[in-house]
Amino acid sequence: MKCPFCHKDNDKVIDSRSSDAGRTIRRRRLCLSCNRRFTTHERVVDGYRLFVIKKDKGRVPFDRDKIIAGLQKACVKRPVSAEQIQQIADRIEEAIFRSYDKEVPSSVIGELVMKYLRAIDKIAYIRFASVYKDFKNPTELIDEVTRTLQQAEPVEQLRLFEQ
Repeated sequence: MKCPFCHKDNDKVIDSRSSDAGRTIRRRRLCLSCNRRFTTHERVVDGYRLFVIKKDKGRVPFDRDKIIAGLQKACVKRPVSAEQIQQIADRIEEAIFRSYDKEVPSSVIGELVMKYLRAIDKIAYIRFASVYKDFKNPTELIDEVTRTLQQAEPVEQLRLFEQ
């Protein structure tokens, strides 16, 4: 594996973990040339595709990177680490593949993203919800903020990123 920093092919694996319900192996690597660490993800490539059914009834292949991009946009300048974003994406992907075989509605993905964001950062949640729910006027946004503030902190938040 080439180091993304010095581009040398001289590294060693220092940690391996299974994620994505066993479909992905996450490896932490140490470049022996520049001594920097980086993470790789190995996935099985097969002919199986899960499709996302969009609001307009169109179908697109499932793309984990779109979930990560949405999470990153919502979490800009928020105290949410890249590792937490990856963990949320892992959990969402696991839930989807556990429950859906060939097609998943985009609404399911959006609701899962909101569930995890609400548990870790309410501002990131409001940012995501404002785009996802497509509020038509400021009153809808204010109502969502009020509901979010009134909700008790979920107990799940404490266990969300353990394991």
